[in-house]
Amino acid sequence: MIDNLPTYISLIFGLTTVASLLLFIWTIRSSNSELTRKKATLIFIGLTIWLIIQAILTLENIYNTDTKSFPPKIMLIGILPIILTIILLFATPKGRQFIDSLPLKNLTYLNIVRIPVEIVLFWLFLNKAIPELMTFEGQNFDIIAGITAPIIAYFGLTKLKINRNGILIWNFICLGLLINIVVNALFSAPSPIQQFAFEQPNIAILNFPFSWLPTFIVPIVLFGHLTSIRQLLKQRTDGKAEENKTTYG
Repeated sequence: MIDNLPTYISLIFGLTTVASLLLFIWTIRSSNSELTRKKATLIFIGLTIWLIIQAILTLENIYNTDTKSFPPKIMLIGILPIILTIILLFATPKGRQFIDSLPLKNLTYLNIVRIPVEIVLFWLFLNKAIPELMTFEGQNFDIIAGITAPIIAYFGLTKLKINRNGILIWNFICLGLLINIVVNALFSAPSPIQQFAFEQPNIAILNFPFSWLPTFIVPIVLFGHLTSIRQLLKQRTDGKAEENKTTYG
C-alpha cells in the first residue's frame, strides 16, 4: 500500500478494475456463439482468481521489496502469464474461434474504462506515486481512446456512419496510445531497466490495488484492440474475396 494516499483513489481504481472485468464478461455474454457464451462464467471465475492472486502478491510486497531483480517480478509473475495466454488464443484454432465470436461493438465500449484510469493516474501523480509523463499533462494521451470509444461504437458500429477502415485506423491509433503509456510506465518504475523519472518514479504499479493496471486492465484493453483489428482485417479480406468471386465467378 502507498503511504498517505487518499482512500478514494484506491477505491475508484478498484471499482474501475471491477468495471473492466464486468464489461469483458458482458462482451463474452453478448457473443453470437452459444459456445462462447457458455464460457463466460468459467472465464469470470478464472479472471477473479487471477485478480485475487495479484492482490495477495502485492499486499505481501512481492513486487516492491526487491526492485533490483531482472526481469522485474511484476513482469515475470504478473504480466508474462496473461500475455502468453493472449498469444495462445491467437495461435490456436479454438482460441481464434473464440476471438472471432466476440462482438466488435462491445469490445469498443470496453475502452471507456480508460477514462477513470487516466483520472486516477493524474491523482497518483499529484500524490507523488507516478511521474508526470504518465499523465495527460505529460506524455500520456490514452484518455483520448476512452473519450472517443463510445463515439466510435455508436456512430461506427450501431449507426454505421463510420466505415470499417475508419474503425480500423481508430484501433491502431488507440493501440499506439496504449503502447506509449505501457513503455513509459515500465521504464519509469524502480527496476534495473528504469530509464527515466528517477526523481519521482512509478511506484504505484508495485502497490495494491494499482498492480491490477499492468496485470489486468492493460492486457484486457490490449486483447480488445488485437481482437478488433483481427476481425476488421478479416472482414476486409473476406469482403474482397467475395467481390472477386462475384466479378470473376
